[in-house]
Amino acid sequence: MKKKRYRYLAAAVAMATSAAVLPGYAYAAEEVAAQQETVPAEGSVQADNVAADMAAVSPEEAVETKAADGAENETAATEESAQAPVQVDERTENWNKNRPDEKAIEDLLGQFEGQTIVDIRFEGATEKTEPTAKAAVSMHAGDMFTSKLLYEARDTIYNTGYFYDIFPSFEKVPEGVIVTFHVLENPVLTDIEITGNTVEKSEELYDRMGVKKGEILNSRILHENIQAIQELYHKDGYILMKVSDMNIDPSGKLVIKINEGKLEGYAVKGNKKTKDRVILREMRQKPGEPFNSKLARRSVQRVYNLGFFEDVNIKMNPGVEPNAVIMEVDVKEQRTGTFGVGAGYSSSDGILGMINVGDKNFLGTGDAVTLTYQRSGSESDAQGFVFSYRRPWIDKKETVGTLKIYNRTYEYSDYDTNGDKKESYMRKYAGGEITFGRPASEYSTNYLTLRNRKDTYVRHEDDGNVVWTNPDGSIHWGYHDEAWKEYNFGTTRSITFQHVTDTRDNVYNPTEGGKVSLTAEVAGFGGDFDFQKASIEDTRYFKVSSNRVIAVRGMYGYGHGHLSEFNQYRVGGQDTLRGYRDDQFRGDRMALLSIEYRFPLANKVQGAVFADGGGAWSDRFLPHSNELHASVGVGISFNTPIGPVRLDYGRGDQGGRVHFTVGGAF
Repeated sequence: MKKKRYRYLAAAVAMATSAAVLPGYAYAAEEVAAQQETVPAEGSVQADNVAADMAAVSPEEAVETKAADGAENETAATEESAQAPVQVDERTENWNKNRPDEKAIEDLLGQFEGQTIVDIRFEGATEKTEPTAKAAVSMHAGDMFTSKLLYEARDTIYNTGYFYDIFPSFEKVPEGVIVTFHVLENPVLTDIEITGNTVEKSEELYDRMGVKKGEILNSRILHENIQAIQELYHKDGYILMKVSDMNIDPSGKLVIKINEGKLEGYAVKGNKKTKDRVILREMRQKPGEPFNSKLARRSVQRVYNLGFFEDVNIKMNPGVEPNAVIMEVDVKEQRTGTFGVGAGYSSSDGILGMINVGDKNFLGTGDAVTLTYQRSGSESDAQGFVFSYRRPWIDKKETVGTLKIYNRTYEYSDYDTNGDKKESYMRKYAGGEITFGRPASEYSTNYLTLRNRKDTYVRHEDDGNVVWTNPDGSIHWGYHDEAWKEYNFGTTRSITFQHVTDTRDNVYNPTEGGKVSLTAEVAGFGGDFDFQKASIEDTRYFKVSSNRVIAVRGMYGYGHGHLSEFNQYRVGGQDTLRGYRDDQFRGDRMALLSIEYRFPLANKVQGAVFADGGGAWSDRFLPHSNELHASVGVGISFNTPIGPVRLDYGRGDQGGRVHFTVGGAF
């Protein structure tokens, strides 16, 4: 049998179904078997689809995806389907008895080459299908007969979708030859049943069935319907879905069996320090569920965003059952611990020392611990500690908890809005914060923070250019008096509510998505300050090419009540308004807008150009123009073993300034 002559029928009733067999016609199954000799098994194609779909998961192009060849399992499923018993009714049984084989037909064709076609007839077609078959035939009475023309005519009749099988017969007459096409119509469709679907609603699937009950089954339309169902599954991420079997019984009932493709389990490789459970708890679907490429992509994003791994590779291995996969996560760990020591000497203070130690993957549990301690010669000089502990999974509901305790004294230098030093003094802050968070959805989390902090004035260090206006309106030169101290130092007790929606593809180097944060803080509760603050921050990332990104950030904050200098909004420096001193502008209100264009310079080196604008003010909803400032600049970031390092130069209306930070920009 020449495969070309049967490709339409095979495509319509078998290709989409992995050797689905319609009753009474074995040639479609033979065609599928013949195609499998030269076409990769469906499982292999599906594995490639997994790899192609998962390729988009790569954060910073570091997540390399691989797919195993699942052809063995898919071929086994195909053979099992092909060997299923075929139900044969009396009509098709008689057809099979009377139908000549293809060799006999081919032997006859040479006898009529070059003769005139006197007439073209159809036998077996009803009044519903015969007009369609006649209209499809490209050869006509009066044409010269050729084998090629006959095969093309048979193909076009097949392509109408109304027939199981077709064979020609010939009658020699004095004028030439009469060609008769014997056709076996598809049965009348009496019912449709779809089984095996669990993730897609049956109503959605039936809505995509264009074949109608009470009409002759059209296999071409049926093929399009199967494709529509597959597209629905694939759109929702179920890329392993296939129709494992399709059959019509003698009564005309069409049964379509769906195999959605199962995630059989997980395997973890490459982790020496990190415990398996730390990786597996980030997986977004459970073993036994239909495999979903979108959830797999999200799982890999979450693993990479932990910050413990330099590379995260996935590989889809065939499972034990047909059309099942095992998702293998292969990680390459990076350094997560930090240790730093600093020392100096002062004639007045003696030896100055500082130590910092931490690990964001403590003992491989995924917990984060940091401790910073400093000490100088005098008890009133720089000294103290800051300790924090974060546990990302307190319970099965993914509750995160963070504890921070601090008791630190250090020298604080204050600057006016012109960037000139006002004064320096020693200040101390002590207390702690505890934060609990719980996901509201896959990308959104709610946080609650309790804070108890006491700020204390220790001693004056340097006047600078200080001229103070006290709360009562009086002018005071030099270091601050008691009225200023009473207004700005004391205990803050507050509760902060925060809702964060984070859809970034990579939290360390985002290229798509965004992050929105809504924050409300209420202070009082027996403390020295009563105030309310509300703020919103929205950051968006737009990929303009494979490795170039535009980042846009907007912020607005509004405060009311007794806000000390340390509770006010602060604008200026690396994290807000580059080109100005840190915390140069303070107020009860703030606004900020930043835009940045990021582009690669070399491996693990990224350049940027940016523009920042904003400011801080008090007493009004919107600022005056002289309270807003702007800057432009350039930056460069490096991906190092200790994390991203960023260096920026910004220039504003007061000159230029260099900023350095560990952790990158927004």
